[in-house]
Amino acid sequence: MSSESAAVAARPAAAPSLTAVFVRLKLTLLRNGLRQSTGRTLAYVSSVIVGLLFASGVVVGLIALRGNPHVGALVVLLTGILTLGWAAIPLFFPASDETLDPTRLVMLPLRPRPLIVSLLVASLVGIGPVVTLALVTGSVIAVADGAAAAAVGVVAVVLVVLVCVSLARAVATASVRLLTSRRGRDLAVLSGLFIAIGAQGVNVAAQKLGRPDGLSVLEPLGNILRWVPPVSAVGAVDDAGHGEYGRALAGLGLTVLALVLLLWWWQRTLTTLMTSPDSSTLQAVEKDSARRGGERGLARLLSRGRTGTVILRSLRYGWRDPKSKMSWATALAAGLLVPVISAVQGNGSIYTAFSAATLLGLQMYNQFGQDTSAFWMVASTIATPRDAYQELRARALALALVAVPYVTLVVIGSAALIGPWSAFLEVYGLSLAVLGALLATGALSSALFPYSIPSEGNKNVAPGQGAIAWFSLFGGVVAGAVLCAPLLGLTIWLHVAGLHHLLWVLLPAGVVYGVGIAVLGLRLAAPRVAGRLPEILGAVSKG
Repeated sequence: MSSESAAVAARPAAAPSLTAVFVRLKLTLLRNGLRQSTGRTLAYVSSVIVGLLFASGVVVGLIALRGNPHVGALVVLLTGILTLGWAAIPLFFPASDETLDPTRLVMLPLRPRPLIVSLLVASLVGIGPVVTLALVTGSVIAVADGAAAAAVGVVAVVLVVLVCVSLARAVATASVRLLTSRRGRDLAVLSGLFIAIGAQGVNVAAQKLGRPDGLSVLEPLGNILRWVPPVSAVGAVDDAGHGEYGRALAGLGLTVLALVLLLWWWQRTLTTLMTSPDSSTLQAVEKDSARRGGERGLARLLSRGRTGTVILRSLRYGWRDPKSKMSWATALAAGLLVPVISAVQGNGSIYTAFSAATLLGLQMYNQFGQDTSAFWMVASTIATPRDAYQELRARALALALVAVPYVTLVVIGSAALIGPWSAFLEVYGLSLAVLGALLATGALSSALFPYSIPSEGNKNVAPGQGAIAWFSLFGGVVAGAVLCAPLLGLTIWLHVAGLHHLLWVLLPAGVVYGVGIAVLGLRLAAPRVAGRLPEILGAVSKG
């Protein structure tokens, strides 16, 4: 063997490409995930089919709009929504891709720069980038006019896809410790709420765009968004088609700059994440404990008796428990959304503000089921109807601490947005009366029709208790409407009789009536809670 052959034999084998390793890792994780169950495979295949069909439909629609004078504003808005979606996916669905968690790589001898390149390439494997590629390509085809615009469009498609994927990766890396904590899981639970709000926004936008001149309303927003990267890259294609090459070059330059800054931010956060200790260390825990040592805020203002303790416990449940938080957030958002959506659609009424009082009042229902398995500790402190009354009263006060200011703001906002202000006093008074009636019926319903809420999964009612839950909810709402009949009758009579100058009396009447009916409901429910504790405990513990 010659010396050259010996040197070649002694030379260590070249290490495999890090990018190729990460791509194979992504494909392996995907394949192994699909092998876990048939249901998971069907869900993935269904999502792929739906995603491709959606992308195909949008691309065909964009191509059909080619030549429309306002299609440029439409594709700019579409690209902006697409970019926002990529930024939000890691926040609301942190468990959707295991490769989004770079903390799994902290023990490996990898440098940040080659690691970023490998992760970026691996991130391009999946249905999300494919759908994004299709949508951006359709957008470029819709506005590209001429060879120059087509050339700019090729560059724009690549840049937009890279920026979207880099943005998702950078956000995931910067937020990974939050997203893997309890608060991050709570944020994922709230994703359904944001999706519902977004769906309402899409519904309103679709109605406006369905008009003959619908696309023209996008022009003001499009003129602003076209200078926000990576939207500016798609805007550059439109500019190049109109011969404005300077603007086109500026749009591409902004997107390139955004990509460079995103990669720089991603590298810094990745380096910090992989070289610094997290909050699970002993020193961080001790620091956190010392910081939280004293009582602050509302806890300092409330009394140390049963009422203050129950109020604080109820508010903490609403803030910390994922399902309670989801219920509260949904009620708060929907109560505000109903008046806003009706106003945007042009058929709004100030009376839609009743949605705030109704949805917040429904939080009083199934109070003991909301405690889940912890209710036995509450039950051990209830020995008499007086104990039960104090428990229910404190829970109602905790709800009122949030509901009354919220209802006030929604009614004021509805009067300002929809009008007229002359109806403010009567709507505000009736809203407070509705809130008080629902507090009363909610307390009674909690005592007579309790049901279990499973602590795990997405179900809000334990199997076999669905009928109880529906009867409790709708029966209580009907009863609350009946309880408000006297004030509703007074309102109708004042309007029919033309005594509009006396409608102001509905505000003090609503306050007095709401407080009175709530106290009466709590007093009627208290002895039933004390007498049915074993049945209530058994019902809420079934899940």
